[in-house]
Amino acid sequence: MRRPISVAGAAVAVAGSMAGLLFLGPGTENHPTANAPRAGAAPDAVALAVATARRRTERYPDDPTVWSGLARAEVEQARVTLDAGRLDAADEALRRSLALQRKDNYAAVTGQGLVANARHEFADGRKFGLSATRMAPDRADGYAVLADAEIQLGDYPAARSAVQRLLDIAPAGAAYSRAAYDLETNGRPKDAAIALGKALESAATADERAFAEARLGDLAWNEGAVDRAEWRFRRAVDAVPGHPYGEAGLAKVQAVRGDPAKALDMYRRLVARTPLPQFLAEAVELGGGGERVRGERAALDAQVRLLRASGGPVDPHLALYVADHGDPEVAVRLMRGEWKRARSVIVADALGWALHRAGRDAEAVGYARQAARTGWGNALFRYHRGAIEHALGLPEGDRHLREALALNPHFSPYHAPLATRMLKQKPQQKNRQN
Repeated sequence: MRRPISVAGAAVAVAGSMAGLLFLGPGTENHPTANAPRAGAAPDAVALAVATARRRTERYPDDPTVWSGLARAEVEQARVTLDAGRLDAADEALRRSLALQRKDNYAAVTGQGLVANARHEFADGRKFGLSATRMAPDRADGYAVLADAEIQLGDYPAARSAVQRLLDIAPAGAAYSRAAYDLETNGRPKDAAIALGKALESAATADERAFAEARLGDLAWNEGAVDRAEWRFRRAVDAVPGHPYGEAGLAKVQAVRGDPAKALDMYRRLVARTPLPQFLAEAVELGGGGERVRGERAALDAQVRLLRASGGPVDPHLALYVADHGDPEVAVRLMRGEWKRARSVIVADALGWALHRAGRDAEAVGYARQAARTGWGNALFRYHRGAIEHALGLPEGDRHLREALALNPHFSPYHAPLATRMLKQKPQQKNRQN
């Protein structure tokens, strides 16, 4: 059976970088990130690139760079097809490369970092990133690997240093996109938009333009600027027809415009092509979690069963779905496992929410506060924290609920109405304990 690749977390999917396997939109809604398939990438074109790389290894079997090139092609195919089995093929190609050149094999070491990050083995990703940057301090790829690992490990200052070095060496889309994520995560959305504007200016392909436009749409959406968000999402789809994050953004806009039935139909067409947990979960929320979205729930439930059977990295979107519409105890177990691999604010938020839904608010609030440690103006995070504090009878709970709605009154068709309802209730007078 083909093992589906996880699409976890949020961050900075950068066309042409392995970021695409890493993070995926924040455990919150709107970050096409590093775990997502590269937006707009054509599976046939990627398969052709793999076939071409394989032919080169047949023609030049003693060239270590050719084997490293095959590994990168396999990683790209893993991203596009969501098939983690391609990472095993990449591993094998990297072993061949290192057998031919054990010392100073920069391409193979950065390739190892890409594969480690894709598997959510972020400590290994950091190790390979550091090794690559020591080996070649003036080459960019090692800093990209290092930045992606540090982000997921939750060491944001180290990630920022790696991103700055990447900007110094190669001020192009990959660097600007990572810089934008760092800025947004640290509560500077306007500066993030400037960085994405630079990524857009430096885009060399339609794929890169569409990515930058979609991320600019996300920033606008997160600020509640629906018209501006719609314009950016349309530009993303104009650049790459069928661009998944552009399409998802337009579906959310359609729902806000008063046509949730059409929005749900847009999601269904999208998940038929790209069944990522983020898109499936957004469809479930739009449908209220009921019978109208039975098919989407079934698809998510199947992904949960596969994940529980096989283990591996957890997409926070999937865990949040389980917490809200399935068994919260399962969501807690999934996210505790992910917390051992990654300590990002996205993982902290999802674990905190799973604990809340399981009735363990005294423990949940600590993770919710960890999720707030960078100052990210994320409405879903604020809502999660506010709901947990509200359940504990803490006075700051209502403030965080109001902040969530002020940041983006449309942050969730499922949870935004619940936030409004909670604000009309009196907080519980006693804590819910484990």
